[in-house]
Amino acid sequence: MQSYSYWPPLGLRSPIAHTLFTAYAQRFGCPYRWRPQREHLFAGAAGVPLYGQGARVAHARGTLIATYGITGDLGNQWYLHTLAHWGQQRQFDVVLFDWRAHGRSAQLSPTLTSDGLYEGQDLLAIAHQCHALGYTAPYWFVGYSLGGQLALWGAWYAQQASDPLVAGAAVICPNLDSNRSLAHLGRTFWGRQFERAISRQLQRLAQQLHGAHPQDIDVAAVAGIHTIAGFDEALVIQPLGFPSVAAYYEASSPLRFLPKLQVPTYILYAADDPLFDPAIVPELRAIAQDNPALALVLTHYGGHVGFVSARSCQRLWRDPDYCWGIHRLLDWLAAQSQPFAPAPRVHLDESG
Repeated sequence: MQSYSYWPPLGLRSPIAHTLFTAYAQRFGCPYRWRPQREHLFAGAAGVPLYGQGARVAHARGTLIATYGITGDLGNQWYLHTLAHWGQQRQFDVVLFDWRAHGRSAQLSPTLTSDGLYEGQDLLAIAHQCHALGYTAPYWFVGYSLGGQLALWGAWYAQQASDPLVAGAAVICPNLDSNRSLAHLGRTFWGRQFERAISRQLQRLAQQLHGAHPQDIDVAAVAGIHTIAGFDEALVIQPLGFPSVAAYYEASSPLRFLPKLQVPTYILYAADDPLFDPAIVPELRAIAQDNPALALVLTHYGGHVGFVSARSCQRLWRDPDYCWGIHRLLDWLAAQSQPFAPAPRVHLDESG
């Protein structure tokens, strides 16, 4: 059985320090630059325009279709760029896109986010357009944080459609239960700081949407956004027809369909992730133990989308850099291109 031992540098064994380092410091040491070969205008569900970029490699084994988390755009996502770089090195074509209400997609359409309810359909539509454009099948939906939630929805919709082009999904620290995790953020000092920082970014996102589409976005509603739930209450739930934010989060959270997900899916999750309710961890472990389609790697350390490895950990794995989480995700994806061999499905790191 392959070991999934992982440990970060000593200074990053605090989940708060690890998450802050990943969010605010690590980007400055990232040597990888995304160099797309082509730009695309994809049509998502109901024809919503979505901006994308792609690059192909010789003798590709498949295509990674990936996006990022709750805020940002293709230009500033160093983690996504690192994933794209190493994905190409592993012989995958790569397609990245700005999801609904983000980046250049937000300039093209005022359509707001739906936390996977429609973005999952967007991913399926993008996969078929990638096929027509010559990107190599099969297609894997990849993401982290909220982008991981979107990728799981993409896999779910692909399963419902019995789509032969989509192989599955691979995600890092996906949001699985919004109601519980947002309540958890409100109970801790650092959780409240993280939510305030994200909320400020969401308010800027809403302001940019209003600037691009003043007829469609209520400027008074934008001014009142001070929490993540406040963003969804002010702008999202009414167009989607939900009576409350809680009902919206219940409908869009992937934890409820993971027991029934049958397409191959890799989930890397840190038990110390400070953004998510720790009570989710044993539930996720139990779901993965009962579902052979899920390959869960659960680590003691990692923070939120961190998984920065110590040099000794890098030597153990023979990794080229400290991006342990990205390399393990790509290991799994590369193995899916090989003849099938049974392997343990749930790995709990006990190295901490």
